[in-house]
Amino acid sequence: MGEKERIKDLLDKGLQDGVYPGAVLLVAYGNGVVFIEEAGHVSSAPYSASVKEDTIFDLASLTKPLATTLAVMKLVDRGDLYLDDPLEDLLPRKIPGDKRHLTPRLLLCHCSGLVDWEPFYLDLLKYSQEERKRVLRSKILEKPLAYVTGSQCLYSDLGFMMLEWVIEEAAQMSMAQFLGLHFYEPLSFKRIFLGGTVLAQDLEKNQFAATEDCSWRKRVLQGEVHDENAFALGGYSGHAGLFGTAHELYVLMDILRAHLIGERQDYFMPGLVSAFLTRQDIINGSTWALGWDTPSPENSSSGKYFSKNSVGHLGFTGTSVWMDFEKDVIVIFLTNRIHPTRNNEKIKAFRPELHDQVMWELGLV
Repeated sequence: MGEKERIKDLLDKGLQDGVYPGAVLLVAYGNGVVFIEEAGHVSSAPYSASVKEDTIFDLASLTKPLATTLAVMKLVDRGDLYLDDPLEDLLPRKIPGDKRHLTPRLLLCHCSGLVDWEPFYLDLLKYSQEERKRVLRSKILEKPLAYVTGSQCLYSDLGFMMLEWVIEEAAQMSMAQFLGLHFYEPLSFKRIFLGGTVLAQDLEKNQFAATEDCSWRKRVLQGEVHDENAFALGGYSGHAGLFGTAHELYVLMDILRAHLIGERQDYFMPGLVSAFLTRQDIINGSTWALGWDTPSPENSSSGKYFSKNSVGHLGFTGTSVWMDFEKDVIVIFLTNRIHPTRNNEKIKAFRPELHDQVMWELGLV
């Protein structure tokens, strides 16, 4: 049995074992894609469409590295934003004393002191759509810090909600417009976009992998963002809301790879990508680079064989990306494991097993 057959068999086993209803796996080695395969259906509804290579997935927190962080990188590259400038110099309103000194670097590394999550959506619906981001940002500024800034690490959606605001002020346009102008439009992307934008509304439901049967919205979500706070904010924020396909995500990842190894320097100045993809070590033991995670010493979602010179990120809906600079491997694994319920957590054990199998089949173990 060849390497592709063994990976395909494991992908099918995940489907049979109920890890996910549908999935796409893309593996790149060196300069190109060596494996892409799909499994399952876009939903559990009778006669639902089969997942295809170009099925669009709700990428959830992959928004953080592949939208918000990407925008921050471009602003830094242009000299419109500096990672260590305090919020009091970046935002157009008075900042409470405990948050004046917060910087984009601290927010990107999840060591700002902000709490991890808050159900803002329950209150935001009282306001008009136009008011909600302003209300949200005031609530975050008013909320006490969970710990002293820089004393520990706590993965925080709120930090990336604040980064969206920083991006808007530095770019003088919305994050969606900025990403479209500098990345998505020049790359001619048709199937990667932020929720609530025009492109998202022009596609049929069966082109999207369904997510949860949402008890709050009282419907199965398909083609609309799963994250409740992002939904209340119009479809996206800095923490969630990106939709996309494996192929178009690979294009973005390969741009980062090519800049990192010196093959390109058209999107970013030399050295910038390396600076963002390097573990920051602000907190002892933290695995965070700037907007990206790196493999933890034990029980990493990347498995046992990704080198220390790797970055990746997970999305709550069942999505993940991992890139190993040393072994020159990119693995993009998109699933809708939360369809029809988020209580399905089988992917936690399956994902590292899949990554290990990929490395075995590539002969990199």
